[in-house]
Amino acid sequence: MRDSSGWLPTAYRSHTIGQVVEGGESLIGEEVTIAGYAETVRGRGAICFLMLRDGTGQIQAFLKKDNLDASLFDAIQSATRESTIRVTGNVAQKRAPKTAEGESPPPPEFEVSVTSGEVLAEASAPLPLGVTDEVNVGLDVRLDNRHLDLRRSHVNAMFQLRSKVLEYGREHLISEGFQEINTPKIIAAAAEGGTNLFPMKYFETDAYLSQSPQLYKQLAVLGGLERVFEIGPAFRAEKHDTYRHLNEFVSFDIEGAWMDDEDVMGVQERMIRHIWNEVASNDLALIDAINEYRASQGKEPVSVEVPSLPFPRIPYCEAIEIVKKGGGEIEWGDDIESHHCDIIASKYPGFHFIPRWPMSMKPFYIHHKEGEEGSDGGQLSRGFDLNFGRDEMTSGGAREHRVEVLEQNLKDMGLDPADFTFYTDGFRFGAPPHAGWGLGVARLLMVLTGAGNVREVVLFPRDRSRVTP
Repeated sequence: MRDSSGWLPTAYRSHTIGQVVEGGESLIGEEVTIAGYAETVRGRGAICFLMLRDGTGQIQAFLKKDNLDASLFDAIQSATRESTIRVTGNVAQKRAPKTAEGESPPPPEFEVSVTSGEVLAEASAPLPLGVTDEVNVGLDVRLDNRHLDLRRSHVNAMFQLRSKVLEYGREHLISEGFQEINTPKIIAAAAEGGTNLFPMKYFETDAYLSQSPQLYKQLAVLGGLERVFEIGPAFRAEKHDTYRHLNEFVSFDIEGAWMDDEDVMGVQERMIRHIWNEVASNDLALIDAINEYRASQGKEPVSVEVPSLPFPRIPYCEAIEIVKKGGGEIEWGDDIESHHCDIIASKYPGFHFIPRWPMSMKPFYIHHKEGEEGSDGGQLSRGFDLNFGRDEMTSGGAREHRVEVLEQNLKDMGLDPADFTFYTDGFRFGAPPHAGWGLGVARLLMVLTGAGNVREVVLFPRDRSRVTP
């Protein structure tokens, strides 16, 4: 149940259902107006039991034909499931069921004895998916009807939890001195190189949707904002079709001056610990709603185990050796793919960092120190990933602050420094060493909820085949 204790009356209701349920005995005899979805309508003849549900809870409304306008009674009694209905009546305590001798009586339940009401909108039948019924439909059907899917208690809980994750993450970053910024999503050049860009026409100019706030958050730091963060969308024209990739996603992004890769890894692990700790302290009712559904599907429950600090650090070179010893085929300079991560996760199943990737595998703006080389003599970077089990959560690192090195890195990647002068010019007037990362919000939610597909925890996902609803 969602806490609605601070919600004020509106034109359609004096109380939320949650407020009536929580108010309990203190509201007995008081007239209330509530509104919600018709979950069930039972009874024929002179009486009717209507189970109403809103976003804060559910309650039974009791209707007696003698106490109501006959047409209203008939309209509510014949209403289809999920129709929206408003009723006014007095709060009463339901008659407690009989208990066997020696048994403790159940906690009191309450209902509303209806004196007036209105069917606000009739729901079409049949419904395209079950809201309270156990009707198995595919993910595509759920996403096509997301407005109904959200009425399912465990799905609703996932998105309430998503809101909490954003709140707790923002709260922690502010506590460490970061301030929120907003960067443009219409850009003239790639933020991270490569071709995974969505082109668009911006009046008479060719432009793109932003892959990342990377360059702009760095410029903000160079301008003296010191520590900045953004929670916003990014767009990547990658032709992935997997359980963990989308073409539009939301991430936490931070950047901090006078910080290196180890410093910002610390920020991240403390933020994640704070999120987990707050969820464990405040939001286990949402986890219970998710687990109730998982139990009905024969799935293992999810638990919120607050991670200990620091997270393990497994340098790239060490990770390669772990994969090799585990029977995986990989060489220094190869990407660590999901099946390789399965081998690493058998030893490090929770959150763990993989730092010190080869420079050749990281974007042009990642910092490196001469003399830091891998096992084959290749240059190591100050870039890192964060994984949970097999899944990558984060890409980040210390940034290159020397303009001549930045320009050479661009050339090494086959990019023209002249196309990036809006960015590199900012480094010509004194640039502090700095570092940062980007952390996908949906992938954090996958860990918290046990979702098997990132689309389950994104309200209206965008992938190669989906641009509606």
